[in-house]
Amino acid sequence: MAKWTPFPQPGLFAFDAATLRRQWPRLHAGDAEPLPADEAVLQAWALYHAGEFQRATEAGLAAGGAGITAANRAACMHATYLEKKEKARLDLFLEVVQRAEAQATADPRNANAWYLQAYALGRYSQGISVAKALAQGLGSRVRDALERVIALQPRHADAHIALGTFHAEVIDKVGALIGGMTYGARKEVGLRMFQEALRIHPGSAIGMVEYARGLLMLEGEPAQKDAARLYEQAVACKPQDAAEWLDVELARAELAD
Repeated sequence: MAKWTPFPQPGLFAFDAATLRRQWPRLHAGDAEPLPADEAVLQAWALYHAGEFQRATEAGLAAGGAGITAANRAACMHATYLEKKEKARLDLFLEVVQRAEAQATADPRNANAWYLQAYALGRYSQGISVAKALAQGLGSRVRDALERVIALQPRHADAHIALGTFHAEVIDKVGALIGGMTYGARKEVGLRMFQEALRIHPGSAIGMVEYARGLLMLEGEPAQKDAARLYEQAVACKPQDAAEWLDVELARAELAD
């Protein structure tokens, strides 16, 4: 495995097993991942929350079982925020899709196996263009997986965010009529998904960022003030780990634009 781009603030967040256990409910308010009993899996998550995404991926894969979820989450975070080469980004997302599909086949009730499959496939779709992904049938796979996540775990805020983004991006790319008839995308459903995500996890910076983006895709110019307010709220969030720090920095960049 080639050396990955490091988290830009090394040492800013540090976790040991005890602190991670104490902070677990807050750190996993978005994905509702159960606290692992396996110490090796817990260590992979400690590396993830500290921003050691490559080491977290390696540790999670070595641990196996629930460690695959930590590995997939770390790989997705690195690919989304830190990987500069487009082919490497897309390859990482496809690797996550394959691992998460295998996880979901082995354990169909594993909500985060379905979620990370959908997340990675969604990011891959953005990379190749949403229109091209829809033509390849990837949109339906993303939607179906996210709907399954919510059925399995109704308090999965991150799945609500991602499903809101699905509805917004489809409508933005193909319009409300075709989006609704062909892909089941609905403006009101997309907005409701974002709102529900923030009800479940009010402190989610990425929820605020994606809601702002969704508003702009679905409502355009009239939503600019509401979107700016959401970006401001995201910037004001105090990140609890490396992943949240990257989310807040994304909000800062969006607000500056």
